[in-house]
Amino acid sequence: MSAVDARDPDEFSVGQWPDWSFWKNQPDGPRARRRGRVAVATATALASLALIARAQDIAHGSEPPPLTSLAIGLVACYGIGCMLAPWYGPVALRRGRVTIVAVLFLLGAAPAVLLVSPYYLSDLTYALAIGLMLLPLRHALLLALATVLGQIVWMRLGQGEVDWAQVAILVGVTAALGTVFALNFTIGHLRAAREQVKRLAVNQERERVARDMHDVLGHSLSTMTVKLALTRRILESTGDVALAVGEVTELETMARTALSDIRATVSDYRTVSLDSELSGARMALRAAGVRADLPTATDTVRAELREVFGYVVREAVTNVLRHSDAELCTVRLGTDWVEVTDNGSPTGVASAGNGLTGLTERLVAVSGTLEHGPASGGGFRVLARGPAPATDPAPSQEAEPT
Repeated sequence: MSAVDARDPDEFSVGQWPDWSFWKNQPDGPRARRRGRVAVATATALASLALIARAQDIAHGSEPPPLTSLAIGLVACYGIGCMLAPWYGPVALRRGRVTIVAVLFLLGAAPAVLLVSPYYLSDLTYALAIGLMLLPLRHALLLALATVLGQIVWMRLGQGEVDWAQVAILVGVTAALGTVFALNFTIGHLRAAREQVKRLAVNQERERVARDMHDVLGHSLSTMTVKLALTRRILESTGDVALAVGEVTELETMARTALSDIRATVSDYRTVSLDSELSGARMALRAAGVRADLPTATDTVRAELREVFGYVVREAVTNVLRHSDAELCTVRLGTDWVEVTDNGSPTGVASAGNGLTGLTERLVAVSGTLEHGPASGGGFRVLARGPAPATDPAPSQEAEPT
């Protein structure tokens, strides 16, 4: 059965536990990691100073000294807990968070119960604000609603009237502190997201350079290796210096072209032409003694696919030169597909290497697909397809492969 209720972890939910992990995962050092925690703890500490007035009010009451001392001690413990909770609570586990909120709630409500004064329940605003910070929003709001309703009912039954000013203090201060926490939470996540985007951009650029360097050096060095071997055979067998010099001249041209491609790759200015790749493939295959059955024109290929198809031709022909003992290499083109086959042994290229993986990534970027594997009549086959055109194109000169 499919998980129809599966939720994106980045999607907001009232039942989701607040994730404050960015406080301990920021890459800018301990000082940056403490910045947000200090801001929240300071805001709570300043707000908790109002508990001093509560302690003074209890001290000037008419209750017995032991009970008064106990109530003031509970208020002091409550204030200290409210100042420490924003520092330690966000990095605690769920059970620890629940425990922190429960202890603060009990400490905050104890003076009201001991002194039988529903007005003192207004002090629970700090515990409720901590609950908004640490608990899922659904649970925190239910706790706040129960507290407000409890104070109203207690005032109505115990005093005969409701002091709406005290209720407003409970609701207003809780909302204000909850807003401070929410803003800090949002800003922290935005900073963490920005850092993640930076890391992803760096990784993406590294992958691009690695992929392009593989495509440039892999093809160029393979072709140059073949031509060097051909030059050596010429000198060893015939001693034809003029022919060998011709091959060396072509090698020099290829080396200069490869160097220019590397420089352009680093600068992200390099483009690949399908026509030039077919021309280079014809020269490389000829030097390796492989018959090349290549198209003479690329007019039928859609313009937006010619560059990526150029990479396909380059990588597939490079694999033929490196791994295959083929005698024939065939390239077929269509409006939105290119197929490269050879009649050699597919053993060396049966598994996807860096080149084929890079081709897959390039085709995914243009909503295309790549297929590769042993051909039906022997040899190896690489088939790249682009996305279907928006309108029916003119029929291709070549039948689309199946």
